[in-house]
Amino acid sequence: MACKTISFLCFCFLFISIDSIISQDISDTKTDCSNRWIHVRRLPPRFNLDLLANCSEYSLFNNFCPYLANHGLGPRTHNKSQSWYRSNPLLLELIFHQRMLEYPCLTSDPNQANAIYLPYYAAIDALRYLYGPEVNNSMEHGLELYGYLQDNEGWIWSRNHGADHFLVMSRPAWDFSQSVDVDPPIWGTSFLELPEFYNVTVLIVEGRAWPWQEQAVPYLTSFHPPNLGFLESWIKRVKVSKRTTLMLFAGGGGVGSTPNIRRSIRNECESGNFSSNSDIYINNGEGFDYPKMRKVCDIVDCSNGICEHDPIRYMRPMLQATFCLQPPGDTPTRRSTFDGIIAGCIPVFFEELSAKSQYGWHLPKEMYRDFAVFIPKEDVVLKGLRILDVLTGIPRNEVLRMRENVIELIPRVLYRKHGSSSGLRARKDAFDIAVEGALQRIDSRLRASDFDQ
Repeated sequence: MACKTISFLCFCFLFISIDSIISQDISDTKTDCSNRWIHVRRLPPRFNLDLLANCSEYSLFNNFCPYLANHGLGPRTHNKSQSWYRSNPLLLELIFHQRMLEYPCLTSDPNQANAIYLPYYAAIDALRYLYGPEVNNSMEHGLELYGYLQDNEGWIWSRNHGADHFLVMSRPAWDFSQSVDVDPPIWGTSFLELPEFYNVTVLIVEGRAWPWQEQAVPYLTSFHPPNLGFLESWIKRVKVSKRTTLMLFAGGGGVGSTPNIRRSIRNECESGNFSSNSDIYINNGEGFDYPKMRKVCDIVDCSNGICEHDPIRYMRPMLQATFCLQPPGDTPTRRSTFDGIIAGCIPVFFEELSAKSQYGWHLPKEMYRDFAVFIPKEDVVLKGLRILDVLTGIPRNEVLRMRENVIELIPRVLYRKHGSSSGLRARKDAFDIAVEGALQRIDSRLRASDFDQ
């Protein structure tokens, strides 16, 4: 398969030819593929690989050409790194595609398949509508794909009206939910508003509260271990890391005068009511004792995207923090939520749409009180509740138990490296859980449809 030259980078995305994959059934003899068969729909490169050639085309959007390295994982954080990369979250669709070609239960026969995967790079294709010259035609996003699915082996789509299809979108649903009737156009494309795709299961980094077809999956982080040894080594480091900071906020915003949760966090951290330069001993009634803690609150300023491709900037502070504050920003969710979990830092949420109402497959709702803290943002912003008072009121044994539960979640929220070892493949990662969830949802949807008929 020929390489495609992209800027300075000759990028061969698929180290195994797509044609060689989908022309034969592939299954691991040790894998039970019952009700797990997936057919990868054959799409022209204009819907996926060719889109990567536009990686530097949109001046209003960051050039993502450098992050296509290592099959989309990005450059290594340093030459000897085996698990850490400067990953770009936009490339989750590409990573997912690569991993799907390694899926042990692929079939070239759509009739045998329990689900159909569409390897369409929706978020990358959306850049031309969001930042490029086609901004005024954003209501057309997805129509070309739909036309192709109808005109080429259309029976695959029409037999279940797309209900057995799924795809991945690496930007929040807000970016794809502009009404098709809005005039003049505002932010976003109308992909998720097209009736043609209502039946498709959409795996997206942030979903809306109501559409059944959207299911949130973890953001792409920078940690992609290639084998079980590297994963276990990292988990060991997380467990022994000294937590010398009580609470940490890694992010931007909150510097204006408008009241909001990020501003409240900055005010509390910078208020001077506690020292960040001297040893601190906190004993709040029945709460957690923090002997000789060096910092009560720490802020890693990630304004203007300076942290996005530099995990060292925020990961070290997260390893030293007990709680990681995860306030909403432009949208409810944050990539930082998953960075914090990978660091063993207990997440503190301020609205349920930030995680509890999103990632039910990867972060089960019934477990939230076991690994996370919830503080309503209204109580902080409008009623003056101090985050410090809430966190120091949690008993020590409870904090330790929550951290153990967070650490157990690490394998569930990372996307391991493609071509990883068999030992690591035995541990379900974010990709495995997402595919399993999609299969179950599609099966349920098809069964309901048969019953209705």
